[in-house]
Amino acid sequence: MDELSINVVIADRTYKLTIERSEEETVRAAAKAIDEQMKSYGNHFQYKDKQDLLAMVALQFSTNAIDLGNQIKFSEKGLLLKLEEINGLLAVSLEK
Repeated sequence: MDELSINVVIADRTYKLTIERSEEETVRAAAKAIDEQMKSYGNHFQYKDKQDLLAMVALQFSTNAIDLGNQIKFSEKGLLLKLEEINGLLAVSLEK
């Protein structure tokens, strides 16, 4: 395991993380995406504190993840049906 200690800033707070070196780019991009979305929400909506913005960002990202998971399941189901169809065609073709 090739671990790396990094600092990321989210909502003006610094978090020290120990991650796999291969995850660094993804983790930094995620922290940046959170901050960018918080700024966007902050510019368009009223809020009491950054906790409100973090909650909205968490809700948005979670919703997106669930939607993506559902799309993947749908695609996998369609792919499985097509593979079964191809398998059936191959079986019929081999019987001849």
